[in-house]
Amino acid sequence: MAAYRRKLFAAGLSYAVSLLSSGGSCQAARRLVLLPGVFRRHWRTLSVTGALCAVPFLQKPENLSHEDLVRRASSLVTDSANTFLSQTTLALIDSFTGYIKAVNVLVALHKRYEASISKLTPEEENAIWKVILGQRQEVIDRRKDCKHFESCWMTAINLSQQAAEAAFNAGADQASVAAQSSLQVAQSQVEQVRQLMLEAEIQLKDSKAEDSERLQVALSEDEDIPDAYLRED
Repeated sequence: MAAYRRKLFAAGLSYAVSLLSSGGSCQAARRLVLLPGVFRRHWRTLSVTGALCAVPFLQKPENLSHEDLVRRASSLVTDSANTFLSQTTLALIDSFTGYIKAVNVLVALHKRYEASISKLTPEEENAIWKVILGQRQEVIDRRKDCKHFESCWMTAINLSQQAAEAAFNAGADQASVAAQSSLQVAQSQVEQVRQLMLEAEIQLKDSKAEDSERLQVALSEDEDIPDAYLRED
């Protein structure tokens, strides 16, 4: 982007020099005053993360007021915010769903282990316990994913709220309403899955799969359990 701006500036500078060298100073000065208008007829500039980028447009800026341009810019902001919100919502729902599935598998494995422990040989018990430990690590990893994407989602929520307010203040009522509607849908969808996740966590706590006696025995006996399978900090 910086290289493009330098090229654009160099082109303008070259054009200005040619104007100065082709006619009198007064005529050249008048033509230089018109130079910004020449560029405006073909490009408009938008501030993006503190930088300027040139974006082509079709309608002449002479036909648009500053209010029109601000209104359009606010609509672009709400579009971007809605896209960010939809992607983070999808990521968060998927992470919640994966976590719920991992928890359900862990609870089921632990119940089967407790139901058949009296019938298992030491070798079979160790084999089953390794599977349980592996699934427990899966739950830990999924839980971390949920926290990560929930943080991203909350950022997207705040951004969408600010975009909706900015669009409303700029007079872009339709864009503001669309942003508020997207917010409501995203929050509703996440809340539904969050309730399922809370129910799964209650089942996990009741099963004591993450705080089983067998794990405490294994730790006290200093068994050769990989660090990844130890209790989460």
